[in-house]
Amino acid sequence: MASVRSQKRRSWTAAAFALGAILLGTDCGGGTGMKVSGQEPAPAALGGGRLKNEVGRMPVEKRADTVRVRMDTEYGPMIFEIYTGRAPITARNFLRHVDEGRYAGSSFYRTVRLNNQPNDKVKIEVIQGGIGIRESTLLPPIEHETTRETGTKHLDGTLSMARMAVGTATSEFFICIGAQPGLDQGGIRNPDGQGFAAFGRLISGSEIPRRIHRRPDEGQMLARPVKIISIARLDGRGIEPR
Repeated sequence: MASVRSQKRRSWTAAAFALGAILLGTDCGGGTGMKVSGQEPAPAALGGGRLKNEVGRMPVEKRADTVRVRMDTEYGPMIFEIYTGRAPITARNFLRHVDEGRYAGSSFYRTVRLNNQPNDKVKIEVIQGGIGIRESTLLPPIEHETTRETGTKHLDGTLSMARMAVGTATSEFFICIGAQPGLDQGGIRNPDGQGFAAFGRLISGSEIPRRIHRRPDEGQMLARPVKIISIARLDGRGIEPR
């Protein structure tokens, strides 16, 4: 009879493969087609519950406000600059998760490398993290902000939201390893062409995503997820970019 540990491991692996479907246009190395319960609400649930863009379509050059957050992982800290001015909906959603402690117990659980996406014509390199399938911690999905609207491209170190269909992003995020233009609006990694909602960038701790990216995986899912110990806003005395 399988041990309790083995049963838990199989349970996590199945959940992780399902969760991998959130980042569209990938087969997770196995083409499971599984989806996460609660991640694709009925159309009615996508209405009034979404966060709306209260600042309108103001020019990008007028939306320069940023907030810095520190993410402590078992590999060390990373500092991110969150674009509250450029991408107000997406940034506000992420910061709400941060402020309410919803990322407690989260992790990086997925690595997408050139050698583990054999069935994808447009290949990308990212690491993905978040709270996973713990539905009790999920907030309503948010309106999609395209890279064309925000002027924020998927460059090396860009922080962006994972999603399924347009308007389903909630809690899961990813970090780009190198520039990933296929994830911008108009890119063909995603069949809908709307890309993903970039909302920040890594300004310190650039070696950590690459270290996570190199970890052993099982069909893109990390053999052992990397713990995110905490995520919190900085008080303005953060580490200088490097």
